[in-house]
Amino acid sequence: MNIKEELIESQTLYRGRVVTLRIDTVKLPSGRTARREIVEHRGAVAIVPMLDEDTVLLIRQYRQAVGEVLLEIPAGTLEPDEPPDTCAQRELEEETGYQSHQIRKLFSQYLAPGYSQEVLHVYLAEELTRTRPQLDEDELVELVPTPIDQIAEMILQGTIKDSKTIAGLLMTLRLKGR
Repeated sequence: MNIKEELIESQTLYRGRVVTLRIDTVKLPSGRTARREIVEHRGAVAIVPMLDEDTVLLIRQYRQAVGEVLLEIPAGTLEPDEPPDTCAQRELEEETGYQSHQIRKLFSQYLAPGYSQEVLHVYLAEELTRTRPQLDEDELVELVPTPIDQIAEMILQGTIKDSKTIAGLLMTLRLKGR
């Protein structure tokens, strides 16, 4: 069964610091045309930092898009041509003030493939050593060391509701046998 769409035309409507918005006109397998709104994004990383075997380091941060303070794992956008592994180490230190001596990629995921091509690479960071946070001037975060055994209940209760955080933490719980 042919379900692939053929691109006919692409028009950029907005180009910003973080995202670009374009409208694609596509030809469907039936021969009809449709429009697709696409958000372009360079990609990002997210890191599950383990302070020790029993404690994960979350951050509390206000998110204007949803109008709420959220508990999240540290994350950030890739710089142009920056490898995800490099970005993960950089973002971990910038947002938390820790470096990892053992960092490994857990998985990559599309965040919202219905309208965005952004790929998020998720890492597990262990063997942390303290350095100094280097937050961007528009970033305000609070470090929240959290017992790993409380994570599943926090997700179920809606205390943690950010999707990248939920996915990264659940994979970490599975890997740790919790």
